[in-house]
Amino acid sequence: MAPKLISIEEARARVLVEAHALPVESTALAEAFGLVLAEEIVASHNVPPFDNAGMDGFAVRAEDIVDATSDHPVELTITETIPAGRVASRALGPDEAIKIMTGAPVPEGADAVVQSELVEERDGQVLFYQPVKRRINIRGAGEDVRAGDRVFGLGQVLGPAEIGLLASLGHPVVQVHRRPRVAIIATGSELVPVDRPLGPGQIRNSNSFSLRAQCQQLGIEPVVLGIVSDDYAATKAIMAEGLEYDVLLTSGGVSVGQFDFVKDVQDELGVERRLWGVSMKPGKPLSFGVKNGKLVFGLPGNPVSVMVSFELFVRPALLRLMGHQKTTRPLHRAVIVEDVANSDGRVYVVRVRAWREGSVWHASSTGAQGSGILRSMVGANGLAFVPGGPRGVKAGEEVDFLLLREDLEEP
Repeated sequence: MAPKLISIEEARARVLVEAHALPVESTALAEAFGLVLAEEIVASHNVPPFDNAGMDGFAVRAEDIVDATSDHPVELTITETIPAGRVASRALGPDEAIKIMTGAPVPEGADAVVQSELVEERDGQVLFYQPVKRRINIRGAGEDVRAGDRVFGLGQVLGPAEIGLLASLGHPVVQVHRRPRVAIIATGSELVPVDRPLGPGQIRNSNSFSLRAQCQQLGIEPVVLGIVSDDYAATKAIMAEGLEYDVLLTSGGVSVGQFDFVKDVQDELGVERRLWGVSMKPGKPLSFGVKNGKLVFGLPGNPVSVMVSFELFVRPALLRLMGHQKTTRPLHRAVIVEDVANSDGRVYVVRVRAWREGSVWHASSTGAQGSGILRSMVGANGLAFVPGGPRGVKAGEEVDFLLLREDLEEP
């Protein structure tokens, strides 16, 4: 029996309502990139913790060089040199200068740092040719963060800057929602491992590799359980193993063919189905269910269908499990540069190359769009959504699209 199709939006909503943030664990800061904080971070000290030099130069009292000019420089005595990581041996006195390196603590008595390029050093003395303002080239204590500041709240996603700031605050370990444990299974008697020669009627298993890479983009290292042939008992055994993980991804076996029995196996294993069939192409026969809080995705078998289904449904679910509140890429509008026909009532998910001209996005199909043509994904940085119906869209009209990545430009 053919599935009753639902919209992409409804399917995603059914998935996300079952996806809940995973338990909290302690994670080394060095391993926390992309994770979501489950604790509030309050600064225990100033950052930086002391006034320090903003550049290499000489720490002085501004009043000592107030009369300096290019014709009548002021000469001060160099008393010592302070590299970063050391402090001055004593306070700075009148008519004295301390040579100081970037990041070193500003000595007591100094209220300015004059950069090296503006002075002349000579036989233990230093000549200044212009006056400076107080606090010039001094980075003040607490300039970045002050003790007691609420730095991060619950739900903060940890990117490179957040991790750097946590390091500066002395947090080697953070409380975060753990990464989901994901299992991947490829079904189909026609599949062989990537390192095997092809026999008659065989193809290589690409789906496990693309799914693994899509998980890795989120910082998740999935477990690939392998290939299972179109055998009911073997499929049941490997899927039972897969249900030990937080998320199970299978590819193939979810349509209506004689050997498409993944859904039947799900039923026998107690998976409660939440959807089967989405009004989209490619990706129509997607199935999704749950068992004891585990998320079970039955992805179509065609390579493009697998990747598109992951992007639209699996990726948001994985992000929600990791504690992310925002899980879906924003929609943009783009001017399509060629006619795109759509022969039925399903939304046509077209792989496109998108670019900006000023403030206007433009998009062009990557070529042949068959669900087995993986090269259409290779050239794509976006997914455009052509509404169902016989008309499609005409060149020059606008379509919604998801930007998968914004390409870099030549300098």
